[in-house]
Amino acid sequence: MISSRTLLAPAKINLTLEILRKREDGYHGLRSVMVPVGLYDEIDIAPHESGLSFYCDQPEISSSDNLVLRAFHILKAAHPRVRIELRKQIPVQAGLGGGSSDAATILLAAMDGAFGVPEKHDWLALARSLGSDVPFFLARTGALVEATGERMTPVGTLPHWWCVIVKPSVAVSTAQAFAWIDERDRPATSRSSSVSLRMNEALQRAHFEEVLALLQNDFHDVLVARFPEIAATIAALQRAGAQRPMLSGSGSACFALAKNEGEARRIADALHVADIGAVFVAPFVYGRSWKGAQ
Repeated sequence: MISSRTLLAPAKINLTLEILRKREDGYHGLRSVMVPVGLYDEIDIAPHESGLSFYCDQPEISSSDNLVLRAFHILKAAHPRVRIELRKQIPVQAGLGGGSSDAATILLAAMDGAFGVPEKHDWLALARSLGSDVPFFLARTGALVEATGERMTPVGTLPHWWCVIVKPSVAVSTAQAFAWIDERDRPATSRSSSVSLRMNEALQRAHFEEVLALLQNDFHDVLVARFPEIAATIAALQRAGAQRPMLSGSGSACFALAKNEGEARRIADALHVADIGAVFVAPFVYGRSWKGAQ
C-alpha cells in the first residue's frame, strides 16, 4: 500500500574531484569527496487510480528518460498505482547532481518500503547502472567516492558547515568537459598521495582551514579558462569575501564554504548586488532523504 509522502533529494558539491585515466570501457576513473547540501528537489508520491503517472514542473526534463522514471522502472516490480510529481529546485547542467539525487531518492524510498514491501536488490548495482553519481546519494552523508562511482567510504556525521552556491547562466556539457580534460597531459597520481584521501580525513576531523586548503577540482582551471561566465562567478565570490571558491563537478555551478549560516548569508548578500546568477545558501546535510507522510 502506497502512502502519500514527500521525498527530498539533496544537491551535492565536490570538495575534491580528481579525474583519472580513461578506462578500456570508456569511463574515467575518479576520486572525489562529495557532500550533500540542503538544496532540494522535491518528489511527491501518492496513490493513483490509473497506474503510473509522472509530472515534472520543468517540461524540458519531463520525458520518459527522466532519471526518476528510470529509477522507478529499474526496480522491475509490478508497477503500483502511483503518481510521482517532481518539483525541481536544483539547477540542471550545474555539477550539483540533481538528476542523480532524484534517482537515488526513488531507490531509497523503495528500500524504505514506500512502494510496498521492498524486494531484494543489489541496490548499489542498480544505482551504478543509473549513473556514476547515483551510488553516492545512497550513503546519505559525505563520502570519498572512487573507481567509477561505486566505491564509497562514508564520512559519517558531517560538520555543521554551510555553503554558498552560484549557478551562472551558462550550461556545461559533461561529455565536452571530459573531452577537454583528455586534451591535457596530466601526471598520474598514486592513491596514497591523493588529495581526496587527505580531504576525507580533514572533513572527518571537521578541520575547516585544512578543508579549505585542500579544495581541488580537475575541471576548475579548464572551465574557468573557457567560460567567461564561470570566471566571473569565481571572481564575484572572491570579492564577496569567499575563501577559495571552487567549481562543483563538471560545472557550471560554483561554491564557497562557510563555517556558519551567518557567514554564508553575508557572502550571498554581497553577491546579489553583483547579479551574476542564481544564488543559494545551504547547509551540509546527512540522514534520511525524505520527510514524513502527508
